[in-house]
Amino acid sequence: MTTTGFNHVNLRAPRVLMEELKVFYCDIVGLEQGQRPDLGSFGYWLYAGDQCVLHLSEARPDEKRLTHMVTTFDHVAFTCAERPEMEAHLKRHNIAFTTGHLLSMGITQLFCKDPAGNGVELNFSESPR
Repeated sequence: MTTTGFNHVNLRAPRVLMEELKVFYCDIVGLEQGQRPDLGSFGYWLYAGDQCVLHLSEARPDEKRLTHMVTTFDHVAFTCAERPEMEAHLKRHNIAFTTGHLLSMGITQLFCKDPAGNGVELNFSESPR
């Protein structure tokens, strides 16, 4: 038995927050809304290229989503391009971020939070100078 890859992350939220998440992941991170089958509930599937990587699902009205407790989830990471443009984009939208560097791997990382408070990591390959 072998795992051959990563498929997607699902975020479940009330409709208003789910809409904010869709705007964030499409307009800020750069994912694109794409085809989603009829699953009997409201939601979105967001794509990076032709790969569906993020599902947004509406929580049922009687469903309580606890947000005041520690969980093991820390962040989701995306491979990105054009770091200077992304930094300017985040600043224009007043999204706070920090920067990290994995020098041995030639990667610069930008860390921010989505509207639900989930960690988001944006990774950029950097050419040696």
